[in-house]
Amino acid sequence: MISIIIPVLNEASTIGVILQDISEKASGNLISEIIIVDGGSEDTTLEKASKFAKVLPLILLTSQKGRAKQMNMGAKNAKGEILYFLHADTLLPYHFDSQIISHIKKGSIAGCFRMKFDSHHPILKISQWFTKFNLKSCRGGDQSLFISKKAFENLGGYNEDFTVYEDCEFINRIYDQYRFTIIKDYVITSARKYHQKGTLKLQYHFAMIHIKKWLGASPKNLTSYYKKYILT
Repeated sequence: MISIIIPVLNEASTIGVILQDISEKASGNLISEIIIVDGGSEDTTLEKASKFAKVLPLILLTSQKGRAKQMNMGAKNAKGEILYFLHADTLLPYHFDSQIISHIKKGSIAGCFRMKFDSHHPILKISQWFTKFNLKSCRGGDQSLFISKKAFENLGGYNEDFTVYEDCEFINRIYDQYRFTIIKDYVITSARKYHQKGTLKLQYHFAMIHIKKWLGASPKNLTSYYKKYILT
């Protein structure tokens, strides 16, 4: 059984879309629960999510702000043997759940789908092309992530010191210890941040964060860079 974990913060415009998407594209009775972990939304995110409680096995939780903290809380409360971490602005392929189960049965411990943006911008098309390669440098949280709960616990979960780069930091540790699988089907991720900040500008700053981490930057330094160049 799969536990889907979705960290949210002010996602009133997207949460209904992703929950409807899950309900339409799941194969059958393979999902134990869908855990929404809210980091302190000030909009109607939880109210809109709660409307799906009658049709989906929904659990609503609140935690401290920070995606690593939110995802760890979701994992702690999950009953499924497989954890599936999903961003609120990412849409799924059909039968995503049975595809994950199939790869787990073949011996995969963790993995993700390839990814496409909902944009035809040439820079983003190049970026999404790299998601087909099974390399640490080609991974990110927007591709979603499945992992056995046992492996998640063995790795100690997400490092809560990271308020940015938390997905990549955890995936890097998975690669170091376990077999990682890239499922050939695609999730579709919103390019809304690129539209808001400028595609070239945002892609440059994301690349700089990766480089800084590779050169040994601390979680605090990465957060400072993110706040200075991306949030402003």
